[in-house]
Amino acid sequence: MHIAYITPEYPHPELGNSGGMGTSIKNLVTALHKIGHKISLFIYDQKRTDTFIEDGITFHLIAKKHYRLGGFYFYRKHIEQYINKHSGDIDIIEAPDWTGITAFMKLKKPLVIRFHGSDTYFCHIEGRPQKWKNAFLEKQAVKKATAFIAPTQFAGIKSVELLNLKSSHLKTLSHGLNLEDFNNSSPEEFTSKRLLNIGTLIRKKGVFQLVEIFNKIIIAHPTAKLYFIGADSYDVQTGSASTWQLMQERMSPAAREAITYLGKVPYDQVKEEIQRAHICVFPSLAETLGMVTIESMALQKVVVNTNIGWAQDLIEHGKDGFMHHPDDIDAYVDTISTVFEIDALRIKITEAARETIEERFDINHIAQENISFYKKVISL
Repeated sequence: MHIAYITPEYPHPELGNSGGMGTSIKNLVTALHKIGHKISLFIYDQKRTDTFIEDGITFHLIAKKHYRLGGFYFYRKHIEQYINKHSGDIDIIEAPDWTGITAFMKLKKPLVIRFHGSDTYFCHIEGRPQKWKNAFLEKQAVKKATAFIAPTQFAGIKSVELLNLKSSHLKTLSHGLNLEDFNNSSPEEFTSKRLLNIGTLIRKKGVFQLVEIFNKIIIAHPTAKLYFIGADSYDVQTGSASTWQLMQERMSPAAREAITYLGKVPYDQVKEEIQRAHICVFPSLAETLGMVTIESMALQKVVVNTNIGWAQDLIEHGKDGFMHHPDDIDAYVDTISTVFEIDALRIKITEAARETIEERFDINHIAQENISFYKKVISL
């Protein structure tokens, strides 16, 4: 089968920054290619237009174009024309829901849209107003799709509801990991009381709640440390150009001395930082899945996660991780303190976390499930 993916991001040295969406696509693409399927990537909003083949995968870079008027329409038609021109023996195309990139497109091949997290979805989860244009584009885009994939049941059901779609056309297929790349041979080696958070510094990731949590942790555990990894960002609520600056303003003096912001770091270093951590803390307010959660679990770390919707598909509270509402500051503090103090609990949770990942998030198994669904879509 020849499968094409439309995406604005993909982890590659020539393509700039990539987040969880790009990582999840790469994990799937690599596994699909390994079992003999042909892959083409159509990566838009790039600095140049170019085509190259690397490790058997065809990369089509589509340069960002600027128009005096109607760029949201004409650039999508430009992408459409480029993809149709190179669609050849492609059997099926997958695109993300984010920004409704396939709105106005008439692609020659069947289209599946994967719910990585639309603006419609995130605005609803965060309880903030959505721009009319974003809502319009995303609803136009989903009209073009034959079927839909969601990484968690919550994200799928909520997206179908918000975008007025038929749930019969929806399939839940989790993101996955190549477990060979996430093997912690020394889970007993870590830095005691070192906390880690990974993700863009943005309000929806619960970073302000995490500062409040750590303000209390540092009182009970003066040697504790907290590390943040991820790009800084603009804060919509205050208009500040730096969320990191806003976070610092909320830190107690003791917390400020014990918190380190590492910024964006290479992917391999992220895994090293996870292995150094005692506990990974993700009090996020809005995700569809959260790749860093399953990556941390795979590397046998205690994860103290959010308990909102999507997280229910990842963790069983008290068995392979912990979940609390991001606003329940004291619950996070109590759980983190307990794990700091009871090493037997850490061992129990981390061993169960690895078992969960092996059973449910092995990309090789998930890749086969994707192929089965793609074949079903093509036959419709």
